[in-house]
Amino acid sequence: MIALTAARLYTPTESLNDAVVLVEDRWITAVHSRREFAIPGNCRHVDFGQSTIAPAFIDIHIHGNAGHDVMESGTTALPAVERSLAKHGVGSYFPTTVTAPTDQILAALDRLANAIENTSGSTSGEQRATPIGIHLEGPFLSHARRGVHPIDLLQTPTVALFEKFWQAARGHIKLMTIAPELKGAEQTITEAVRRGVCVSLGHSDADQDTARSAVQAGARHATHTFNAMRALGHRDPGLLGVVLTDSRLSADIIADGVHLDPTIVRLFLDAKGADLSVLITDATAATGMPDGRYRLGSFEVEVEGDRCMADGKLAGSVLTMDRAVQNLMQFAGWNLRASVQAATLNPARVVGMHATGTAQRGVIAVGAVADIVLLSESGEVQATMLGGQVAR
Repeated sequence: MIALTAARLYTPTESLNDAVVLVEDRWITAVHSRREFAIPGNCRHVDFGQSTIAPAFIDIHIHGNAGHDVMESGTTALPAVERSLAKHGVGSYFPTTVTAPTDQILAALDRLANAIENTSGSTSGEQRATPIGIHLEGPFLSHARRGVHPIDLLQTPTVALFEKFWQAARGHIKLMTIAPELKGAEQTITEAVRRGVCVSLGHSDADQDTARSAVQAGARHATHTFNAMRALGHRDPGLLGVVLTDSRLSADIIADGVHLDPTIVRLFLDAKGADLSVLITDATAATGMPDGRYRLGSFEVEVEGDRCMADGKLAGSVLTMDRAVQNLMQFAGWNLRASVQAATLNPARVVGMHATGTAQRGVIAVGAVADIVLLSESGEVQATMLGGQVAR
C-alpha cells in the first residue's frame, strides 16, 4: 500500500488541503486530510510537497504522438504513443481513427480492440497510458466540412457499415463523430446509441433543425467545436448554435491557440460551463517531434512550429493535454481545478467512465482507478501515477 501526500488535492470538483491518498494494487482505497487521518504504519509514504494531486488526464480524441499514428500496423506504435502520453499526465485515452479505405479502418479497429483487451485490468506495472475505448472519426463526415479527411473515401452512413466497424472493433467503439445532415445519419445515430456509443456531432454543415433532430435521436456531444463546422450566423445559427445552447450536449475544443482564438475559447467556456466543457488534443504523430512530415492515418501532414497542415488546412495538432490545461488558465482565466476538470471528469462523463461500480476514471475517489497526476500551481506535470505506480 502507498500513501501519497501533497499540499492539496482536486477530486476535481472539490478541493482538499493537506491531502493523503491511499493506493493499493491499482485502486484508490482512501482519501483524507492529514489533519484527520493517521497514515498506517504498513504504507510506503511518498510526499509530493507543495504539489497538487489530481486525476490523470483523459484524452478522448487523439491520433498519435512521438512519431507514431494509432492506425499504424506495427507493434511499436501504441507503446510509443502511450509512453509519451504518460509524460504529459494522461492516464487513459481513446485512439482515434481517420477516414481511410474501409479495409484499413477495419484492420485498425481490430488492432485497437486487441490493444484494449490486452491492457484491460492489467496489473503488470507497465508505465503507459491505457487505451479504454475507440473514437471513430470518419468516414461519416460532410464533404463541405471534411477538413483534411480524403473526400473520395468519405461514405454515406448506414447501419450495415456501422455494423462492420462495430464487429471489427468487437464493441470497443465508445465514441463516434458523424455529420447529422448526411442521408442515413439519423438511423445510424439511433443504432449506435442503442449500443451504448456516445454519438458526437462534427465535421458537419448541418442547419439548426437537423442538429436538433440528431440530439433527439440520441447524439449528446460535439467534436472540436467551431472547427470543421458551419460558421455561426446570427440568422442561421446552424449546428454551432445548437451546440452552444443545448444543455443536453457536452462539447470539446482544441485549446492550442491555433485552432481557436483565445476569445472564442472564452466564449465557448461561458456557453458550456464547467461541467460540459471538454478538452481534447486531436494530437498527431508529429506531437513531441521536430518539424517535418508525418503520417495521419493513410495520408501525410507537414508540421512547422505549432501548426500541423495538409493541403493548406489544419490537420490535427501537436498539442499535449498538460499544455491544454495551462492554456485554459491563460486564455480564459479559469483556475487550475476547473481546468483540470475539463481534462478529467468531464471527458469521463462523455464516455460513461465516471460512475462508481465501473473502472471509474477521471476522479480521485475510493474505488477509482489509481491514475493520478501531480501538478504544480501553474499546471506543469511533476509526476504521473498509472495503475498505482509512478511513471515518472
